[in-house]
Amino acid sequence: MGTQGYAAPEYVATGRLTAKSDVYSFGVVLLELLSGRRAVDKTIAGVDQNLVDWARPYLGDKRRLFRIMDSKLEGQYPQKGAFMAATLALQCLNNEAKARPPMTQVLETLEQIEAPKNAGRNSLAQHHNNRFQTPVRRSPARNRTPLNLTPTASPLPSPLPAHRHSPRAH
Repeated sequence: MGTQGYAAPEYVATGRLTAKSDVYSFGVVLLELLSGRRAVDKTIAGVDQNLVDWARPYLGDKRRLFRIMDSKLEGQYPQKGAFMAATLALQCLNNEAKARPPMTQVLETLEQIEAPKNAGRNSLAQHHNNRFQTPVRRSPARNRTPLNLTPTASPLPSPLPAHRHSPRAH
């Protein structure tokens, strides 16, 4: 609450936090996901330091949206889904709190992005569910997660030696 770059304008002005303030903050997070940039980037000079101020002019324009999309995606994203997410972010970032959608509507819109009506495409949820339904055999030395965690390992420190937790260490 009150974190620079995430705080809604009415919260900055009054110090009063509401559900609509949270919607604004979520809009900033959604914009971070789309752009790959931080809410405030002090390494950038001038007005472009603030992500919302920099991106807002592009969010409602299908033809210019690519200018804010994370370049690391290399254009490999569904344009319709990106535009729907950008439009949602723009609604969440409305300067007038009353004009922002309620979080229930935000969720409904996100679910529409996730599960397109086009049956020919797999939705993210289907991909996610299929990933866990189909067992995949992996070599212990290859294809590990970025943290090199085994399925039973925890990223939290353990009071016991690691070899007691992991059958692969034997």
